[in-house]
Amino acid sequence: MRDAVLEAARFLTAGRTRQLTLEDVADHVRYSPFHLARAFEREIGLPPGKFLAAQRFQLAKELLLDTGEKVVDICHEVGFSAPGTFTTRFTAAVGVSPHRFRQLPGLLAEHPPEPVRVAGPDCAGGAVTGRALLSPAAVAALDGAPAVYVGLFAASSARGVPVSGSLLGPDLEFALVDVPAGTYRLLACALPSAADPRAQLAPSVQAVGSAARPVRIRAGPVPLRQDVRLDVAPSWSPPVLVALPPLASEGAQEWRGGARLARLG
Repeated sequence: MRDAVLEAARFLTAGRTRQLTLEDVADHVRYSPFHLARAFEREIGLPPGKFLAAQRFQLAKELLLDTGEKVVDICHEVGFSAPGTFTTRFTAAVGVSPHRFRQLPGLLAEHPPEPVRVAGPDCAGGAVTGRALLSPAAVAALDGAPAVYVGLFAASSARGVPVSGSLLGPDLEFALVDVPAGTYRLLACALPSAADPRAQLAPSVQAVGSAARPVRIRAGPVPLRQDVRLDVAPSWSPPVLVALPPLASEGAQEWRGGARLARLG
């Protein structure tokens, strides 16, 4: 059934500006909606509806960066009917509002991302350390100069702002600290570091990876060790919606309201 699921993902991506239902997708791949929905979430990591919304937000990011269209017009163009709902959901997924996202290229040009560690909110919390391991294909696709972001997220996808995150230095080692006790997903994404701000905010190629299992953080001085492997993201995978470069830009952090930011190196 994997082939049917991947075809469903491609169908949703191609039709992201249309009003599609689960029945439309199921008819396209000739499976029952029930079985398709279960298989889709198992294979892709998101239910079909959330996958479609992610593709719409990704298109919205591109339109915000590449056109002068009003936010309300972009809202309708990517398949949403209510601008307020669109703005709220975009902000939750990307980490900044549509209006703010549009301003990021100029801000990042003035304050480029640098290796940094953004601690979590609990000074008595736990930590996870590890190393990012990139496949040869990922290194080649990113022109040998990857900017690797690693973060802990409460959900299974990289959306919003991580509980703790880091833009790694050349050694690709990370330490995510001051993390409240709980269970998280350790997710990583690599972007082409030599690209301009626009290309980093909506890259045409990226590498992604995650820990095989959810990470359970406990308070205490002994960190959990967990490496993460990254490979080129296939065309059918859910897009990484969170705006990563601002998390490693000092100017952007001040503009966001100031997370606890520690430079590396």
